[in-house]
Amino acid sequence: MTLKEVATRAGVSPMTASYTFSKPGRVAPATRELVREAAAELGYRPDAVGRALRSGRTQQLGVVFGEHLSYAFDDPQAAQFLAGVAEVCVAEVFGVTLIPTRGDTSDVDRVLSAAVDGYVLWTTAEDDPVLDAVGGDPRPAAIQGGPRRDGIACVTQDDYQAAFAVASQALGEDRAPVVLSFPADRSRRSAVATGADLPADVLFPVTAARLRGYRDAIEASGRTWAETPVAVAPRNTRGEGAAAARRLAPGLPANTLVIAMSDELALGAYEALHATHPDTAYTGWDGSRPALELGMWSVTNPLREQGRRCARIVVGGDGGGDADATAGRFVPWSVRRGPLPREHR
Repeated sequence: MTLKEVATRAGVSPMTASYTFSKPGRVAPATRELVREAAAELGYRPDAVGRALRSGRTQQLGVVFGEHLSYAFDDPQAAQFLAGVAEVCVAEVFGVTLIPTRGDTSDVDRVLSAAVDGYVLWTTAEDDPVLDAVGGDPRPAAIQGGPRRDGIACVTQDDYQAAFAVASQALGEDRAPVVLSFPADRSRRSAVATGADLPADVLFPVTAARLRGYRDAIEASGRTWAETPVAVAPRNTRGEGAAAARRLAPGLPANTLVIAMSDELALGAYEALHATHPDTAYTGWDGSRPALELGMWSVTNPLREQGRRCARIVVGGDGGGDADATAGRFVPWSVRRGPLPREHR
């Protein structure tokens, strides 16, 4: 059974019948229904593989995660990012193919062999070989947070300035800072160190920019970055935030400020420390309701909008109006603090 026979049965042109299955938004709803009824009567099933081979298009967007795939659903901010990607894909009649990477030599082949029309990448490390592979591929690509590579558009916020701003505001209360950091590299080792012990080359660009912002705010407040305790959490979860805070707890003074790279880490630290260190203050990142309800400072981080912008770039939109595909597309941010809980007023 052919599409031409379906078109004849429905009384439409072959192109209209084709658009019903490949670009339904271009066909009036009543006409789409006629074509689909004719297809059902004749037992016709669209040949997606054949159509992709003829057109060179799969109508699939590949989302590359350098994490365990469950991370995309467990981390609230990763889920927000995916929701933004999905919004654009629904509007443009694209499917989404999730492509996890494992940090081994098979990553490049797995990504480049995916039957997709372009790539959206979750932020990764500078030494990730997938970056150069995707940047050299003719299919369009965009990355959230970086690193930047030729051929890959970067959608991000100014992590340095935001980190400097949130730490500066919170340090105004004359508190002793400690930092809960994302990993420095893809080994994702947990550690407790000081600012002086951190590696010179932090390979995750988001981590590196935020550390620089915290460092400069702490130094500007008259404190010493080299002596500031830093706990590295291998994953962005409340459990890891709690574990990192417990490693720091024995030496914490009463007037501590926990500066965390995410609300999830800050909330985990709060759960671990509140009973023994009730006067500790916290900063996070993402502007989540739970953090603001506890009176934390937080940076708004519109990851849903970043997901939308990345997807628009890949499916053919302007992604924010910047004609240079390799340029950064910055999204706005602000520092917020929720009302203090009653016991802290």
